[in-house]
Amino acid sequence: MNLLLWITIGFIVIGFVVLASLKKGMESKLAFIKANEESEESPTKAKSIIWWIYSAIAWGIVSMGLIVWSFHNYFG
Repeated sequence: MNLLLWITIGFIVIGFVVLASLKKGMESKLAFIKANEESEESPTKAKSIIWWIYSAIAWGIVSMGLIVWSFHNYFG
């Protein structure tokens, strides 16, 4: 198999594992924000949730790009 395909598969699997492992922490931060809306820590926790969402979007876009690129190189 092509090295680019292995890099793509590794990036997708490792990224999925990292995002899935951080999901539980984000859920607890969201529950904290809902319970303590007036807390001083809420904006900090909200920013970390927003950055987690941005990173998940970036991971998805890069993964799709790598898939297209690897199939283009493999079949092209």
